[in-house]
Amino acid sequence: MAKTETIRARIEPDLKYEAEEVFSVLGLSPTEAITLFYRQVALRHGLPFDVRIPNAETRAALRDARDRKNLTKHTSLDALKSTHG
Repeated sequence: MAKTETIRARIEPDLKYEAEEVFSVLGLSPTEAITLFYRQVALRHGLPFDVRIPNAETRAALRDARDRKNLTKHTSLDALKSTHG
């Protein structure tokens, strides 16, 4: 089928750069990645991933991580593993 439609979207430059780095590793152009996303939406009749509103605890953890507050530092992987079972 001939490609005759155009999609225009504005996104943050850093997000565009990071996503296009991933596309490159996967061997996809941005156009191919967008086409893949649209095909999956059409096949599934919805988004190809879960979209959920985080609960209060998760929102607080995300905010703390973004603000670099209440973080726990570990000296090694073994130390981390010992605190999480």
